[in-house]
Amino acid sequence: MEQLLSDYDIHLFHEGTLQNAQSVFGAHLIKEKQKITGTRFTVWAPHARSVSVVGDFNGWQPGNLKMERVNREGIWTAEVGDNLEGEIYKYAITTQSGDVLMKADPYAVYSELRPNTASIVYDLSGYKWGDQLYRQRIRRRRPIYERPLAIYELHLNSWKQKEDGSFYTYREYADELIPYVKERGFTHIELLPLTEHPLDASWGYQGTGYYSPTSRFGTPHDLMYFIDRCHQEDLGVLLDWVPGHFCKDSHGLYLFDGQPLYEYESFSDRENLEWGTANFNLAKGEVRSFLISNALYWMKTFRIDGLRVDAVANILHWANSEPLTSNPYAVEFLQELNKAVFQENPRFLMMAEDSTDWPNVTGPVHEGGLGFNYKWNMGWMNDVLDYMSYHPFERRHHHHKLTFSMVYAYSENYILPFSHDEVVHGKRSLLHKMPGEYWEKFAQWRLLLSFMMAHPGKKLLFMGSEFAQFDEWKYIQGLDWFLKEYESHRQADTFSKELMDFYLSHKALHEFDHDPQGFEWIDADNAEQSIYSFIRRGKRKSDTLIVVCNFTNVSYDAFQLGAPFSGKWEEVFSSDSKHVGGTDHLNTEAVETEEKPMHHRKQSLTMKVPPLGITIWKPAKK
Repeated sequence: MEQLLSDYDIHLFHEGTLQNAQSVFGAHLIKEKQKITGTRFTVWAPHARSVSVVGDFNGWQPGNLKMERVNREGIWTAEVGDNLEGEIYKYAITTQSGDVLMKADPYAVYSELRPNTASIVYDLSGYKWGDQLYRQRIRRRRPIYERPLAIYELHLNSWKQKEDGSFYTYREYADELIPYVKERGFTHIELLPLTEHPLDASWGYQGTGYYSPTSRFGTPHDLMYFIDRCHQEDLGVLLDWVPGHFCKDSHGLYLFDGQPLYEYESFSDRENLEWGTANFNLAKGEVRSFLISNALYWMKTFRIDGLRVDAVANILHWANSEPLTSNPYAVEFLQELNKAVFQENPRFLMMAEDSTDWPNVTGPVHEGGLGFNYKWNMGWMNDVLDYMSYHPFERRHHHHKLTFSMVYAYSENYILPFSHDEVVHGKRSLLHKMPGEYWEKFAQWRLLLSFMMAHPGKKLLFMGSEFAQFDEWKYIQGLDWFLKEYESHRQADTFSKELMDFYLSHKALHEFDHDPQGFEWIDADNAEQSIYSFIRRGKRKSDTLIVVCNFTNVSYDAFQLGAPFSGKWEEVFSSDSKHVGGTDHLNTEAVETEEKPMHHRKQSLTMKVPPLGITIWKPAKK
């Protein structure tokens, strides 16, 4: 039989440095002179006594299409002289104990619709992309660190459903979702995992088919169409990705050939008891080749713009260790992963969801860092939401919760996340978390989102939060779109669009997100009034913004604070406008500084400050 892998490729695979493993493993149509002459299957199963391919085409009888063992390390391959495109199949693996396991293909690019679990022979080639202008623009733009980054995180299953409860297809989502997100000013969408998974309620985080886009919404070509359409509308696409642990369903990776293979061998390292999953064995070269190839596969085959790497804390530490003990294999894996990704595409986004204080997550690998370019700021999120849970007049006792983030704001490149995890499992929606009466809830919701936009760091908001959904996320049904029939939620939707437009159009809110010169406190110590004031700076002096946030429901008609330089200033944004549900406590005319020293500055401004609101000022145009 023709040698499928060169000796060098085999060496790289076992070493952990093969970066295109999906091009040789899995099911592939054999083409000669643009004609399909057969189908080849390749799988890694070193502990197997024998392996065969089974499907409708051979009556699902083990042994009818036997695979040949290529090497001692357990690569198996088989070839059939038929075009099996569209056929379903599995591997029948005979274990050392004589049991026969029916396993889906780890490298399958398409799978049956759940609850069925077979893999499908599918040809990924042939889609004609139309996003060339988008890709050219991305290469010409300044680095993302200096540009606005506003991510709309969503779960396709439950963003919107048809009247009968069925899902839209990838192609239908292109018509429904893209205009909606585009109208609201987001720069990127982030999709909860699309890797094939058996249980809807896992939200995709417990996967079985890492190379297989879930068939819930259509074919791989349908997903390409959706991403292509996003790009044509200048909308980046990010994907949640789970390289730490995987689903233990019997057809998947777990004990693939009857013994630990993709997972660690020892029970304590292997079993993720909290989630009921198994941890990937990141010490094993073949597993690293599988995962790093997978990241590059999503980048190159589906042209996604970035990966949000899930549960990095779980990856970095040995499971079930007490106290937590770092895993050196995981550190090496993450560094190799990020090096491979950025070597292929320096503009790609690699974002770590890490809830620990692990140092240098976004530091370059050559300086000992993990090599990500962004980290979710979980500390900021927890502190802010905890602060907001208190009654406004109790907040003076917790003033530090909103100032502490600036102590470490430049230790990493941060994304500020109000994600799906904060609005589910009894945690309530962002709006419902806010204390007080109904109008106070909406005022604080506007203040919360405004504070996020004004604070250094890129932005992420989970679906439904943009129109202040009252109920928490119900992942088995669509969002509560009927709320748009109520004025308060229509106003909330209008506000979020205006806030996003303000963020996108003011360079001081993103040019120096990761540079200390972009932020300066005016008054960080006004705990008694629970008012925070600070400066955001861009590269030009005229882009300077003064931000004042009032976290109590007391309004002020003559609030004085120090100004960074003299001249006229005008209010350019307020969360208290009447048309978005506020009290209209606005500054309608420009205000000139007075030569009255305050807050260690030679001049000061006197302004109105709204209740439970934010007011933002800019030097008035001459």
